[in-house]
Amino acid sequence: MKLTLPLSQQQADNLRAGDSVLLSGTIYTARDCAHKLIFELLDKGEPLPFPLKDAFIYYAGPCPAPEGKASGSCGPTTSARMNSFAPRLLDLGLGGMIGKGGMSEETRQAIARNKRVYFAAIGGAGALYGNAVKKSECVAFPHLLSEAVYRFEVKDFPLVVAIDSRGNTIY
Repeated sequence: MKLTLPLSQQQADNLRAGDSVLLSGTIYTARDCAHKLIFELLDKGEPLPFPLKDAFIYYAGPCPAPEGKASGSCGPTTSARMNSFAPRLLDLGLGGMIGKGGMSEETRQAIARNKRVYFAAIGGAGALYGNAVKKSECVAFPHLLSEAVYRFEVKDFPLVVAIDSRGNTIY
């Protein structure tokens, strides 16, 4: 099934754990270090470097782009490392996340409470994901290098619904 971000609530509600999707639209990369800095901004009441409402965060750090490409290899990192961040971001309006592997019960409940979606990306397929990136721009924390926040425009990004808006999970 092809989907374009942002997802409507009806689209999110129609997804079921285990569904395969090809996602297109804007996503943001952020790993552990970026999440810590995002939380520092939130705690200080300062604006975030990207709009949180309905955004999707891809737990990944892209490799530098080779000549003629928007991104280098960009595979998912282990999502469980973001369990301490995800519930608060979901409660603040985050549309969902993309990563690798299961997430905590608290995160699963936050996904269901907010009627959001967590997509699983395929570990080891970083080159495939890098090729799906059509445009890339660093939008925050450039000193973090590959762990900076990048805004990606993606086309047909292959994913699986890992946790659906009801809290059902493939794990």
